[in-house]
Amino acid sequence: MGGCFSKPKPGTSLELKIEVVLPEKERGKEELLASGKGSPRAYQGNGTARHFHAEERLPTPHPYPGAQDCVEAAVCHVKDLENGQMREVELGWGKALLVKDSGEFHALGHKCPHYGAPLVKGVLSRGRVRCPWHGACFNISTGDLEDFPGLDSLHKFQVKIEKEKVYVRASKQALQLQRRTKVMAKCISPSAGHSGSTNVLIVGAGAAGLVCAETLRQEGFSDRIVLCTLDRHLPYDRPKLSKSLDAQPEQLALRPKEFFRAYGIEVLTEAQVVTVDVRNKKVVFKDGFKLEYSKLLLAPGSSPKTLSCKGKEVENVFAIRTPEDANRVVRLARGRNVVIVGAGFLGMEVAAYLTEKAHSVSVVELEDTPFRRFLGQRVGRALMKMFENNRVKFYMQTEVSELRAQEGQLKEVVLKSSKVVRADVCVVGIGECVGGRSGPLSPPRALDLLRQMMQTNIPGVFAAGDAVTFPLAWRNNRKVNIPHWQMAHAQGRVAAQNMLAQEAEISTVPYLWTAMFGKSLRYTGYGEGFDDVIIQGDLEELKFVAFYTKGDEVIAVASMNYDPIVSKVAEVLASGRAIRKREVETGDMSWLTGKGS
Repeated sequence: MGGCFSKPKPGTSLELKIEVVLPEKERGKEELLASGKGSPRAYQGNGTARHFHAEERLPTPHPYPGAQDCVEAAVCHVKDLENGQMREVELGWGKALLVKDSGEFHALGHKCPHYGAPLVKGVLSRGRVRCPWHGACFNISTGDLEDFPGLDSLHKFQVKIEKEKVYVRASKQALQLQRRTKVMAKCISPSAGHSGSTNVLIVGAGAAGLVCAETLRQEGFSDRIVLCTLDRHLPYDRPKLSKSLDAQPEQLALRPKEFFRAYGIEVLTEAQVVTVDVRNKKVVFKDGFKLEYSKLLLAPGSSPKTLSCKGKEVENVFAIRTPEDANRVVRLARGRNVVIVGAGFLGMEVAAYLTEKAHSVSVVELEDTPFRRFLGQRVGRALMKMFENNRVKFYMQTEVSELRAQEGQLKEVVLKSSKVVRADVCVVGIGECVGGRSGPLSPPRALDLLRQMMQTNIPGVFAAGDAVTFPLAWRNNRKVNIPHWQMAHAQGRVAAQNMLAQEAEISTVPYLWTAMFGKSLRYTGYGEGFDDVIIQGDLEELKFVAFYTKGDEVIAVASMNYDPIVSKVAEVLASGRAIRKREVETGDMSWLTGKGS
């Protein structure tokens, strides 16, 4: 974990800044305690107290509902579907996804629980269906979520064949819910005493932290879990902040507070960890509270970079980090002049959202094309044209030299090109600093993991999310840092599995997306260092697929209005098959757009 821990002074704790290497004899597999010593505790963090109990359970459909709670219908003839085909079928109380694979029929929920994508338009391969929008994967035999994003699984319905007809029987409630939360253990730790210790401490309550906690419960772990966050909110969908700036915290929440109560997952809000003593397995919070742990997950996320120019302290200059940031930006931007610094994903998403609300939207970018390093010049220019057609003004190959204020509030942005741009609001989206906003938990570079098991070189300490570099299996174990929402989910699960000594390794293929002006761009793979881009389709019409190659190999793919091409490529890469440049140069993509394998 180079760059993450500081050298200890005699008799003092260890701060997370540079590497600590313990003697080999101290490195052994540690089992989590069989009986919990911790208990739920109310933590007062800057005036916010949260005390969640484990007595409640969320209502879930009964696994064996009575006849009056079910519906059954003949949905097709056995010969209506070929192997590898999927179909939505109507059951009166809702739809189901009917799948035929290897001669067997399966019936599942028909919508992806993440954002509601129709799975019938997804990809069926290797006994699972992959969402066409964001790449989540579900086992067709169980409905279980096998790859991310999202938290919930699909309901699995009964199928029977009678007189060459296929019948599906389903719970009415399950048909309407279209999502299933996996069975989880309850916390059985005693309710009093030992409040200064926990079995698992998770620093950071983003996707990695939450999935780690949920996976532990799904695997039957019933001891104390404490999740701490600098945010004032329970875990929420952070990628939505820049796509829907009006969204309120309750609309963004990944789980309701009742969920945390039901499963005994304690959340300490506005809680800053300042010191981690790895030898004594103890953390110290900013207010002096100390908490011992058996296993520790470091998932502090990242924090936005800030401007260093003259006038950086003026009012109405924002980095979109919290729902409050996003809400304030959209409120102040209505009918006003907005300048966005940075033409990456966050900046461009904010620009797209504000065009119909602000008087003017301008984007300042150091490169000559938006997204150039990530998507290449040709795709970047096509997207730039879409923005210009929506009244967005670009100032490229320049930087901000000064922010000018009137009575303390922003009025002008001065560029190094000497251009002066009117601005009432400025949003800064120039990248992220890995390591989050947690004081000594803010290393100068990412936490370096030695293996795909999300374990650090310190026994009992794991890391996940934006702040880690790890070996990417399908890129020959190249060390990478991938600050994607989907990847954080996968890392959180693997960390939890290895806390339980399951010897799991991360093998997911990166998958991300963005939405601008009602159009979605999807991307899979790891394209850093690409040396060529092969475009199929029509860039002008924004209906295309772009293959990013390095040498003879396709290393990433992006598309717009070409579903489910990206999900299909993700499945091919996940299967271990390499895609060669010559395969995509011809324009014949039948090998990708078939009915599945």
